[in-house]
Amino acid sequence: MILVVGSANLDFVVRASHIPSPGETVMGHGFQTFPGGKGANQAVACARAGGAKTHMLAAMGADAFAPPIEASLREAQVALHVVRVPEQATGTAFICVSDEGENAITVAPGANNALEPHHLPPLQGFSHLLLQLETPLPTVTACARAARAQGVSVVLNAAPAQVLPQELLALVDILVVNEGELASVSGHNGSIAQCLERIAVPTVVVTLGHRGCCARHHGEFLVQKAFEITPVDTTAAGDTFCGTLVAALSQGADLSQSLRLASAAGALACTRPGAQSSIPQAAEVASLLAMAAPTSDTERAALRQFCGLA
Repeated sequence: MILVVGSANLDFVVRASHIPSPGETVMGHGFQTFPGGKGANQAVACARAGGAKTHMLAAMGADAFAPPIEASLREAQVALHVVRVPEQATGTAFICVSDEGENAITVAPGANNALEPHHLPPLQGFSHLLLQLETPLPTVTACARAARAQGVSVVLNAAPAQVLPQELLALVDILVVNEGELASVSGHNGSIAQCLERIAVPTVVVTLGHRGCCARHHGEFLVQKAFEITPVDTTAAGDTFCGTLVAALSQGADLSQSLRLASAAGALACTRPGAQSSIPQAAEVASLLAMAAPTSDTERAALRQFCGLA
């Protein structure tokens, strides 16, 4: 089983021609609300990937924003452990999505900040704990410590970007970051390969947007080319990648296979609007993989060069 401990938000999404600059007002051409939050998105991705049963621990308010999030998680067959915080609003995110599919996001954490270490359910039977950074850092660290003590693999998606204490990194088995988060965690602005060498975590995975992803696994470097798609909304791409990656690993796939599955799922999530509504089912990922051409040696070499690998 997989346990996701993290945020649950209701996303307020406006589509516009472009993301406004500071001081600029842009007229939008569409507004929708979607269940979101990094933790909840990743839990849905885990569940839709199939295989291991997915549980989620999240804190929400007693307001009108919580029910749509809970309904989405239950529809995805996620076993939900809710900490109800009546005095706090459920977390929200305000998202502007451009016509090119790029986004800018501001999060009001609300009840997510009330998640505490003592809320963690018993860990017996869980193989992986998946964490992010939209809940309090002391809670994230305490959950990782509890998982390590019981032999549960700890996966941390270090997003949103921030400097992490060594105390937390020492408890992490797999770290997943994008390029900006990699720079924050490593404290270095050199090549991806140089940044990876500065992080003392056994496995570090770096998502590279439209290029694909790379990983350092016990000293070995892996690269995976992105799947070609026309982006509509990239909001949940990274969360879909994380959830699918952990689901694949929990089912015994090796890291190379897991990166390929996660990349395909993340690509499909970019082709649809919304967060959890965009996350694909396992059959859709399998269909994309069946149609995709294998990565050529030239493409692999180009990606390795971009990452600063020999």
